[in-house]
Amino acid sequence: MGISRWRRTALSLCGALAIALAASGCSNSGKPDQPTGSSKTVAASVAPIADVVEKVAGGEVKVVALVPPGVDSHTFEPSPETARTLANADVAFFNGLGLEEPTIQMARKNMVSGSTTVMLGEETITPDAYVYDFSFPRSEGKPNPHLWMNPILTLKYAKIVSDTLSKRYPESASAFKANYDRFATQIAGLDQAIFAATSTIPMDQRKLLTYHDSFAYFAPRYGMTVIGAAELSNFQEPSAAEIAALIEQVRSSGVRAIFGSEVFPSRVLEQVARETGAQYIDKLSDDELPGEPGDKRHSYIGMMVENVETMTVALGGSGEALQSVPT
Repeated sequence: MGISRWRRTALSLCGALAIALAASGCSNSGKPDQPTGSSKTVAASVAPIADVVEKVAGGEVKVVALVPPGVDSHTFEPSPETARTLANADVAFFNGLGLEEPTIQMARKNMVSGSTTVMLGEETITPDAYVYDFSFPRSEGKPNPHLWMNPILTLKYAKIVSDTLSKRYPESASAFKANYDRFATQIAGLDQAIFAATSTIPMDQRKLLTYHDSFAYFAPRYGMTVIGAAELSNFQEPSAAEIAALIEQVRSSGVRAIFGSEVFPSRVLEQVARETGAQYIDKLSDDELPGEPGDKRHSYIGMMVENVETMTVALGGSGEALQSVPT
């Protein structure tokens, strides 16, 4: 999910301007004005998290996703429209762990007194369980934030969402619990299907080399190993020396497929594939739901099913176990 330096600079300037413009809508007391009308609205950052919140909320609460489709959550810069959404939200759910810092800053400036911000990742695991790796080195102090790529950790997100919504809207607590229980059953089925699918991959192929470093919490649960990631911690393309190291890594590992993002395909991995003979597949996703709203697989579970089908088949296994997973 790379982005050029000038583009990131422009986005950062736009984001800073958006925050300043949004802050100018505050009252003289320094607190944001109360939104007009009744809300019963919550906000959620990236699409997979928004989908989980929607599954728990059901029809009881309006859920608004803050990051537009097709936009990299790591480089998303909030707009004045984002500020307006946050000003009208009773609760805002974020992943945290360094993922959505400009938007979290905007939330703190614009959400009204009595509203709640929830950092799901930081409430799900403790710092001793943080993963620091290829694109998220410990020296930079920001752990890999992609907890939701592990369905069991996502279920913990859903429990936090259920508890938070029940506290905020106690009149709907029983509905939130029922929705959570239903989602928990679906996640259990997904988890079992992923185990079944990944177990068909030959042992020497249970390795992931990806462009974006988003499977650090997924791989250990399902007996796989992340052997590398092309994208650097600053979201720039790797140097010639770093590309050469990736090529050598693929050759020495014997892995038959390497994976990119469907949102931001990588010329680097195309080059690695050409020089090693590995298949390059740019179909994985960590923050983009498949298809369009209303499509059968346009959901967190659908995203995970498509990811695992893609990697399993490419690495020599079978995705048959995933075909019956309700999405």
